[in-house]
Amino acid sequence: MSIFIDRNTRVVVQGITGRDGAFHTQQMVEYGTQVVAGMTPGKGGTQMHGVPVFDTVDAAVRATGANASVIYVPPLAAADAVCEAVDAGIPFVVCITEGIPVRDMLRTLPFVEEKKARLVGPNCPGLIVPGQAKMGILPGSIVIPGPVGVVSRSGTLTYEVVYQLTRAGIGQSACIGIGGDPLIGTRFIDCLSRFEADPQTEAVILIGEIGGTDEEEAAAFIRASMKKPVVSFIAGRTAPPGRRMGHAGAIVSGGTGTAAEKIAALQAAGVRVAATPAGIVDELRAVWPAGKGAA
Repeated sequence: MSIFIDRNTRVVVQGITGRDGAFHTQQMVEYGTQVVAGMTPGKGGTQMHGVPVFDTVDAAVRATGANASVIYVPPLAAADAVCEAVDAGIPFVVCITEGIPVRDMLRTLPFVEEKKARLVGPNCPGLIVPGQAKMGILPGSIVIPGPVGVVSRSGTLTYEVVYQLTRAGIGQSACIGIGGDPLIGTRFIDCLSRFEADPQTEAVILIGEIGGTDEEEAAAFIRASMKKPVVSFIAGRTAPPGRRMGHAGAIVSGGTGTAAEKIAALQAAGVRVAATPAGIVDELRAVWPAGKGAA
């Protein structure tokens, strides 16, 4: 059982002829992902890295049987790109684009839900199932297959923590960046429930940050529904109130969303919280006996 994607997932890249879309399409293809189609209006009939390009997502789905989409288009067009994908019957969409107006996501998320599709992002690095497939910008060179699931609001911290795990000889079942915007399609609880049900995953790492209440809600879910050990790191311990730190959603306002509140909620749920990203491996080994034997 894989988390959201596997080697059989058939991917269409929206914005494939742009700079980012073209570069990351090549990376995904080289990793082994089945990128079966690209989509850029007006570029239908061409190819990019051997992938056929279509004018619409609907045409791409009908011609190739694509069942997942990854989006690399400018912010003002990205919400419409998500809607086009799910309207074409794509059940799983990853939106990499940063800077989408919140108002656009307010209308997009209900439409995704109405279509019974899943959106990861926006403003996220995507996900990778080591040894099988990747969608997005997570580098395949830093992952190895194994039994630890990783879910994060921060792309950069995802890279750092996964690199630390791989250096320690601890492989990953899936690495998912859910994005740091205030409104996103897939939250911590969605990923935690998948990891809990996944027979390959034996332990989970949750990387959070200041702002919002996702980590507190995740803590409540862990306490009530998870038997697998969870280790966490929360970024932004020294962030000043009222100032956005990195992501649009990473802001402490009204006295809520602080790192201290999130850490306290997770610890109360039995989650070990590392003081630094480098400390995650030691915390993991403390609660997951199999990790003690890793190199």
